[in-house]
Amino acid sequence: QVQFVESGGGLVQPGGSLRLSCAASGNVFSIDVMGWYRQAPGKQRELVATITSGGITNYADSVKGRFTIARGDADNTVYLQMNNLKPDDTAVYYCNADIRRRIAGPIFRYWGQGTQVTVSS
Repeated sequence: QVQFVESGGGLVQPGGSLRLSCAASGNVFSIDVMGWYRQAPGKQRELVATITSGGITNYADSVKGRFTIARGDADNTVYLQMNNLKPDDTAVYYCNADIRRRIAGPIFRYWGQGTQVTVSS
C-alpha cells in the first residue's frame, strides 16, 4: 500500500501565501512524476503543476509566476509554494505521484486525500 500525508491548506486573504506539502510512504520503490491538481466546487479537477524526478517542471498558465513546485531531498515529497493567492485559487488541492512499487514493475498513479485552500477576505 501507498499512503500520502498532505498538509498546509487553510484560509488566507487575497495576496497571501501558503505552502502545501505531500509525503508518500509505504510500498514505494521509486517515484517518477509528482504533481498537484485542484478541484473547485462545480468544476473538473485541473492540473496545477508537475515535477519529474529530474526536476523538470510544468505549470498551468493560471499559476505561472505565482506558484512554485519542488521535490524534497528524500524524493518522496513534493511541495507547492503559492504566492499572491487569488479567490479563484480556492479549491481542494490534491497531490499525486507516479509510483513504481518494485524494481522493473509497472507504474501506477496514486492520489492524496486533498487539502482545502480558501482565499477570501
